[in-house]
Amino acid sequence: QVQLVESGGGLVQAGGSLRLSCAASGRTFSSYGMGWFRQAPGKEREFVAAIKWSGSITYYADSVKGRFTISRDGAKNTMYLQMNSLKPEDTAVYYCAAQPEGRYLSRRLGEYNYWGQGTQVTVSS
Repeated sequence: QVQLVESGGGLVQAGGSLRLSCAASGRTFSSYGMGWFRQAPGKEREFVAAIKWSGSITYYADSVKGRFTISRDGAKNTMYLQMNSLKPEDTAVYYCAAQPEGRYLSRRLGEYNYWGQGTQVTVSS
């Protein structure tokens, strides 16, 4: 059973930074794809970034490219999302997610089977 626990959300002013963490347990994640998604009030959940656990492949949504960086620490079984130059439109609940083992890395929400509970990020103007 894969378990994902996010942390690191909070309130920050526009232009500020936050780092989200996703602690993973229950499997050896060496062949997993992992991702970050977000959901703003009244909107659908959307893709933010994804990383192959090996670190060899990363994807970003155009809206965050150049501002957000996804990474992982294999020794800690933890994935991160460093968010810089935050904007009010980045306000959302951020979720980490994992694909089933051995799949091609995906940006599609439906390709992820395992989800964390979410962490709130609020960016004030």
